[in-house]
Amino acid sequence: MKGSPPYSLDIREEEEQFDIKKALSKYLRYWPWFLVAILISLVIGFFYLRYAPVIFESVAKIKVLDDSKQLNISMDPMSILNGNSKINMDNEIEVLESYRILSHVVNEMDLDVTYAVVGKLKTTEIWDAPFIVTKEFPKDSLIDPLSYTVSVNASGLSFVDKQDHKLTVLPSQASIPTKYFPLSVTLLNNINLEDYSDATYEVVISPVKEVVMYLIEEMKVEATNKTSEILTLSLQGENPDRNERILNKIIETFNEDGVLDRQLVSKRTVDFTDERIVNLSGELSTIEGKKESFQRNNNLSYIEADAGMSIQKKSIAEDEVNKLETQIELSKLLSESLSDQGDNGLLPADIGLESNGINSLVSSYNKIALERQKLAASAGENNPTLQELSSQLSRTKQNIINTVNVYQQQQNVSLAQLSQQKNRAGAQFSRIPEKQNILRSIERQQSIKESLYLLLLQKREEAAINYAVTAPSVKVVDYGLSDSKPVSPKKKVVYAISLLMGLLVPVGVLYMKFTMDTKIHERADVEKLHADIPIAAEIPYFENIKSFTQANDRSILAESFRILSTNVNYLLGKKVKDGKVIYVTSSVKEEGKTMIALNLSLAYASIKKKVLLVGADLRNPQLHTYFNIDKNNVGLSNYLHDPKIDWKDCIHKGFGLNDFHKVCFAGAIPPNAPELLSSPAFEDFINAVKKEFDYIIVDCAPTLLVTDTLLISEYADSTLFVVRAEFTDKRLFEFIKGLNKNHRLKNMAFVINDVKIDKLNGYNYGYGYGYSESVISRSWYKRFFEKKTDKPKS
Repeated sequence: MKGSPPYSLDIREEEEQFDIKKALSKYLRYWPWFLVAILISLVIGFFYLRYAPVIFESVAKIKVLDDSKQLNISMDPMSILNGNSKINMDNEIEVLESYRILSHVVNEMDLDVTYAVVGKLKTTEIWDAPFIVTKEFPKDSLIDPLSYTVSVNASGLSFVDKQDHKLTVLPSQASIPTKYFPLSVTLLNNINLEDYSDATYEVVISPVKEVVMYLIEEMKVEATNKTSEILTLSLQGENPDRNERILNKIIETFNEDGVLDRQLVSKRTVDFTDERIVNLSGELSTIEGKKESFQRNNNLSYIEADAGMSIQKKSIAEDEVNKLETQIELSKLLSESLSDQGDNGLLPADIGLESNGINSLVSSYNKIALERQKLAASAGENNPTLQELSSQLSRTKQNIINTVNVYQQQQNVSLAQLSQQKNRAGAQFSRIPEKQNILRSIERQQSIKESLYLLLLQKREEAAINYAVTAPSVKVVDYGLSDSKPVSPKKKVVYAISLLMGLLVPVGVLYMKFTMDTKIHERADVEKLHADIPIAAEIPYFENIKSFTQANDRSILAESFRILSTNVNYLLGKKVKDGKVIYVTSSVKEEGKTMIALNLSLAYASIKKKVLLVGADLRNPQLHTYFNIDKNNVGLSNYLHDPKIDWKDCIHKGFGLNDFHKVCFAGAIPPNAPELLSSPAFEDFINAVKKEFDYIIVDCAPTLLVTDTLLISEYADSTLFVVRAEFTDKRLFEFIKGLNKNHRLKNMAFVINDVKIDKLNGYNYGYGYGYSESVISRSWYKRFFEKKTDKPKS
């Protein structure tokens, strides 16, 4: 804004900086809290690191091999080198994490039985216990875990279950399963029980399903990247050796499962060829016997081949007919296999059909069937992918049937044509006896069966070799390896969190304390609650100091009351000619009004003013305690009860030899204090003493508890309302506002009692700017902030 002073921004910055300082000082005042909280947090962190389970992570890596690139003895070598990878890594991960694979691992390694060493404060899982527990019940029959405590001594093992049933196992005897201990215990060889004396173990047998589900949850399988065929398996646990063995077993089981899948096709081909070879052996035996009988019965010997072109043409025709009949027979065998085969079973591959289309369809059908069997192991029947594969199988099977039918028709047409050629060639042999033709027919049948028999033998040998030399499913890149540094707990993280909690907990507690705090603490609190009533003085807190008695007393307490007396004079002004009547009251008791009244009177007396201190709190008088006299001494209540008494008889000497200080105690406690104070006698008393004294300081009753002070408020020239730091509730200021607003008390001013020295407004360098003999000690953080905020003078 134009015309604004150039230094206004600096002032705002200083004010904001001061607010930050004040807020920090508010918390730093409780620095011991922070120190203790940090120490406790660090100790808790230390014990947590010492007794928390130490978790290690083990990692293994494998490369999944492509089935389509595996070596097959019947494949073209060049086809192995061609084609891209067809591995679906998501499917492989699902198989690795499947219940089927992991349950096999759990059962093989007995992971449902865990061992732990029981310490005083910590139980640690181990892998190499000196004994082995074997379950003697069906694997899936356990519903709830069984827990046993095992004590080791020189004589043997002692098992105790949760119901305190006991079982003793001696080294020389085999344990027998019982009702409460359905297990057998075996001591490891070369184990000396004395080496494990006084050791205590915990053995837990868990349901297999729970262990498998825990392993599924804890083990992580991830591909190194989207295009990679390498999978990373990781597992966390207390025992790194156990983790590594589990990972290695999972890899072994997964590899065996993949090998078994590929062996199924070869095994099906071997079974099919074995069955057909047995049948063909019988058929060949029958044909050979028929030929032998025919030759013997007809006295025929071996027929010599005809010479010339006719013989050659006939021979070629017959060879072609044999070949076509062989193909027709093989296609019939495949058709029979398709009819006998289930919906999702495997078909025999490479049985000798010379149709690339049929062979390709059979290969595709088997590949889809294998993929469906893998998915069916880990997915339900309603899985969309499974249903899609079933649909593909049905379509492929129908395509095979249709193709075989077409192939048979083609072969039959070709056979018919060759048969015609053969018949024409046979006409040239019309002179050959009919018996020779019959013999040729028998020999032809024999030749067909022999060719088929030899072909099946070759295919069976190929399938058997493929079955025996099946390549692995995975290549192990790294077996299970464990990091020597634990993944949990991490020392730096735990100590950092402990340090942070050591700071945050006190901050939170203090914040709640400050938020829920309803007490006043310093001048700013009073000004914020009631800015209309001036603050006459702040009285610092000193333990066990109630008053000052010497005129030349230069203590902080004396200086504070001299300031109070000076400020009260400003409140009174110059209009009051006679003795000035000053009431000192409060909301409730124990706010220090009596001490304030006493010391204010001493402050006036120290400057040689005639002062009368009056105890007007007739119900709970405390003034006598400062003078070590009996509270029933003659005082104000005596005069008010009997006005005939001379009021001067109620006046007593004040502190020490100060002739300017006099005291009128409350006297005996009357039963009717309000009536006495509202009587004309009190007004007469005030009027009388005003003529004799310069200042009359009246210690009045609390205003919230009784009406005594309000009954005599009209006689006061000024009223000092005492509030006590760390004691007076902020909610009482609504009552004080009402008193001021309704003019129930005259010329009010606050006196803040028991203010801590570090909260005194503007006196951080010694109360009274160096005129006090006692110098206030400033805390280290205040000196630090003062150095930071000091600016060069302009």
